[in-house]
Amino acid sequence: MTDHSTADAASTGTTPADAPKTMIRLEGVGKTYPGTTVPAVAELDLEIPEGEILVLVGPSGCGKSTTLRLINRMIEPSSGRIIFDGEDVTKVDPDLLRRRIGYVIQQIGLFPHQTIAQNIGTVPRLQGWDKQKINARVNELLELTGLDPSIYRDRYPKELSGGQAQRVGVARALGADPEVLLMDEPFGAIDPITRDRLQNEFLRLQSELKKTIVFVTHDIDEAIKMGDRIAILGDQSRIAQFDTPERILAYPVDEFVSDFIGSGSTLKGLNFERVRDIELVHDFPVVDVNTPRDEAQRRFDASDEKWMLVLDDQQRPQCWINGTHLADTSKPLDQLGPRVRAKVPPNATLHDALEELLMSNAGQAVVVDEKGRHLGILDVERLADVLKRMRNEAKKHYDELAAQQAALDDVQNDDVHDAEVNA
Repeated sequence: MTDHSTADAASTGTTPADAPKTMIRLEGVGKTYPGTTVPAVAELDLEIPEGEILVLVGPSGCGKSTTLRLINRMIEPSSGRIIFDGEDVTKVDPDLLRRRIGYVIQQIGLFPHQTIAQNIGTVPRLQGWDKQKINARVNELLELTGLDPSIYRDRYPKELSGGQAQRVGVARALGADPEVLLMDEPFGAIDPITRDRLQNEFLRLQSELKKTIVFVTHDIDEAIKMGDRIAILGDQSRIAQFDTPERILAYPVDEFVSDFIGSGSTLKGLNFERVRDIELVHDFPVVDVNTPRDEAQRRFDASDEKWMLVLDDQQRPQCWINGTHLADTSKPLDQLGPRVRAKVPPNATLHDALEELLMSNAGQAVVVDEKGRHLGILDVERLADVLKRMRNEAKKHYDELAAQQAALDDVQNDDVHDAEVNA
């Protein structure tokens, strides 16, 4: 699968043309710790779009957490520049920089001897907010994160569950309404059920707040769920692929990315498409309970399908029937075959639809409206067409990037040649 020109175009760390403006830009940022000659982060160029979640994901030890801490200078870079909303902050007072950036970590790090209200008010106090404004902000953030202020304001961290403590950690990071939020494996130490709920709750919050977020995880499934963009990192935080989850899943640019995503990557891409966005099968044979038996037989014979759908008098799917069922004249049509189990609404993801479809006796899923009425049929062929289209679109995108990069390289080479001739 490796196409080096395409892979190079995908790994620049430059936000695609369809991304919003850049909030944070790392230019040649590197970190080499004392006592070693091997950099933990090597000359990283990365653009972080405003108002989006960018997920840094990669194997253990690749440098993703180091990269995150370089952004707010909890770790000082050995080289390069950090541009924050157009301002070079590489040399500014790091404490002032950090007050503009919220920070959430896996261990949460709440101050154990302070109440929840005092924890959340930490940065506003440092910024000189008055007591009334801080109290109002604490209540607002507790409500925003699903915690009743009257219950939780005066509690201490030891009185919270893991999920509640993590919510408080997010609330504290949002205390002074920072433009940027850095999150280092924020849900990694929580049980799977609570983790899923917190992910969903955080995505709901983000839909309202539109913060610029850099999110670190080692879990590709979490990256796919949480990220507007994903940067897959290799050793020394070198970017292997940087794009939307949809494009990365549809077209991993090399074997490293493909191996990291793991098996089933193509099917994961079905999470980004919804039933309402694809063309359904409308010529599938369908009858209702009032259809005469000879007409039902005619429709079945005229079709190449092996099954026919039976609806009730409200157009709601009831059962599947085939030629053998039609030969039985002792029962009404809606009592002949296996009941319809696979029903999906238009807003369901295609991944959800596939799961339903696989349970269907007929190998088809019935798309229904909010009243359960038949809208059309979804089959495996339609899903295969979607996957093929996604891959072709992603490949076209990367081919265009590669062509643009090649044209740019040609211009630069011509400029260098002209300069040498003139010299």
